[in-house]
Amino acid sequence: QVQLVESGGGLVQAGGSLRLSCAASGRTFNRAVMGWFRQAPGKEREFVAAISWSGGSTKYADSVMGRFTISRDNAKNTHYLQMNSLKPEDTAVYYCAVGGDRYYRVDVEDNYNYWGQGTQVTVSS
Repeated sequence: QVQLVESGGGLVQAGGSLRLSCAASGRTFNRAVMGWFRQAPGKEREFVAAISWSGGSTKYADSVMGRFTISRDNAKNTHYLQMNSLKPEDTAVYYCAVGGDRYYRVDVEDNYNYWGQGTQVTVSS
């Protein structure tokens, strides 16, 4: 059974940093696209970042470009989201996701097969 377990969320002041981790178990995802999405209160879930299996390709939402960095460690079956210069509008539940082998339309939820349970990130002003 595949499981994605997130960690690293919490409360931080504006301008601070957090690092989210997503550890996968149940199968190896060395060739899969990995991504992060988030859902703020009263809003729909939105794309944050994605990374190809090799790490050679990444994509970010405009709202986080230059502040967030996605990375992965295939040996650990884990991917990460480093979040710097956090803003109150970054407050949301963050979800990690794992997709297929093809790096295509990585900002679309339907292209992801497995999801984590979500971790809360709260940025105070």
